[in-house]
Amino acid sequence: MEMPYLGTLQAVPDGLDVLLAQKDRPRRCKLRALDLRNTGQDFWSVWSGSNIRVSSSSLMAPVTEDRSRTEQPLAPLQVFIELCLSEGTMDGFFIYLVQWVEKRKVSVHLCCKKLKIVTMPMENIMKVLSMVQLDCTEEVQVNCTWHLSTLAMFAPLLGQMSNVQRLFLSRIHLSALDGQEEHHIVQITSRFLRLHHLWDIRMKSPSFFQGRLDQILRCLKTPLDNLTITHCLLTESDLTHLSQGPNISQLKGLDLSGVTLTNFSPELLQVLLEKVAATLQELDLDLCGIMDSQLDAILPVLTHCSKLRTFSLYGNLLSMAVMAKILHHTDGLPGLILELYPAPRESYNSQRILHLGRLAQFQAELIDIMSDLGRPRNIWISSNPCPRWGNEIFYHEKTIIYCCFVPS
Repeated sequence: MEMPYLGTLQAVPDGLDVLLAQKDRPRRCKLRALDLRNTGQDFWSVWSGSNIRVSSSSLMAPVTEDRSRTEQPLAPLQVFIELCLSEGTMDGFFIYLVQWVEKRKVSVHLCCKKLKIVTMPMENIMKVLSMVQLDCTEEVQVNCTWHLSTLAMFAPLLGQMSNVQRLFLSRIHLSALDGQEEHHIVQITSRFLRLHHLWDIRMKSPSFFQGRLDQILRCLKTPLDNLTITHCLLTESDLTHLSQGPNISQLKGLDLSGVTLTNFSPELLQVLLEKVAATLQELDLDLCGIMDSQLDAILPVLTHCSKLRTFSLYGNLLSMAVMAKILHHTDGLPGLILELYPAPRESYNSQRILHLGRLAQFQAELIDIMSDLGRPRNIWISSNPCPRWGNEIFYHEKTIIYCCFVPS
């Protein structure tokens, strides 16, 4: 919070005190919510009315006046904020606002639709969230390293977030000295049962998933749109339960990057893709140790993923022959706008060092294949995920194959 504006913002709740203190509020007063979230705009220009080009997504939905409510007790005022819990980031206005709300719990509710936890002791997290109407929260991001026991402590708070739609967890580790893993899993999954609106789950390095994925999936009550489980160990049984789960039948995004599938039966991935083929739009299988035989098994299914838009296989050791097959099989997917592949296996010498001359040769061969197929394609080929790649998607009127060499 910029210090020149701190006094002005503090004047807002002070002014609301005058309104809230009135037993008979003016009829023309329709204030139901105060939105203090970052709109991405020049806040002070919007406040003064000099900037009228305001995105509709950045404003609260208009409140329709209900005449019958004029004779009923007024609902508490909702104050919407953004919460990023990180040690040393609590600015003066936030502290002032929390203290102000704490004294007015009956007439004012503090709401947070997006909660982000970077680093903060659990005791402090619980203290801050005790001031928030948790049933307003729609997105939760935990971007710090927790032990499973810490997640279990957080689970009761998560269970109160009955309207949460998106859940992102990263680096949840098991403790070798804990010995209560199963108890913690039950604590966590029992709260998942209350999340009836959850459609987007993203888990990075969830070490507790191995051999327990079925316990997690059984607790999900709604179909998922997106599922990300990355950089962890899974068993063949986990993948079987995933393909059999009723809540993935409408999946649009699937990311299993960093999950080693090398020794898995090729049929497992085939069955999983068959389950989601009708709806799948994004498929990421980077750094999965996928072999030629496994790719051969899923290629026929891949042709039925008619809505597929992005397909990524970075970091897998695939032959040039299989890559050529991939290009032929995906040629009939009209919505496919971005393809990300590893450098062919033959591009490396016996010491596993990338030979740039061979890579250029294979690039030319792939362009010839695309020319014969006759449809513009956008393809990235890299020895590693490209550090220059952002959220931008390129489109060209001719086939483009980007070769990106990342030195090790």
